Amino acid sequence: MKQLFYLGAFFALSACKKNDPVSKAVNNDAEITQRVNEMYTIYGKSSDAIYKSPFADSIFSPSLKQTLNNAKTASEKSIKMTKEGKPQVFEGSVFTSLYEGYTTYKINSVKMIGDSKLAKAEVSIEFENSAESPKIIWTDKVDLINSGDGWKVDNIEFDKKINVGDLKQNLKKFTEGVQ
Repeated sequence: MKQLFYLGAFFALSACKKNDPVSKAVNNDAEITQRVNEMYTIYGKSSDAIYKSPFADSIFSPSLKQTLNNAKTASEKSIKMTKEGKPQVFEGSVFTSLYEGYTTYKINSVKMIGDSKLAKAEVSIEFENSAESPKIIWTDKVDLINSGDGWKVDNIEFDKKINVGDLKQNLKKFTEGVQ
């Protein structure tokens, strides 16, 4: 009888335990997808948003936000200082490989990376620009981190067929070119 009681208690308690890894993965995927969609909705189509909208703490990692702000400040300085010729300004789609930007995009996959204290994810995104003839299709990878305060975009790895490098690297080169 005692064994049945313990067995019943064991099953009752084990049934109450949630399947944490699965629910965390679903929550992570949803939050990551939301963050990527927010970034491309606000900043994705053209460089105009860089000058008009502050870089959101909820979207960008502190490191990427600092790099973006440094580049924006350098560009604004160049605009003020340039009397003749063309100042160093952001042009085209800064957050994608293709200068002309995209007409549509879809998230192909969300991949969790490593098991360190700092959670990392890589999102593969397929872009299409059907305004060009022939239409152009490419894949960029958005790197996100979560240090405990939600998922943030930390970098974008550009499609090597179209663009060299990544967002942080390109922004640093842009900033150096202004000075």
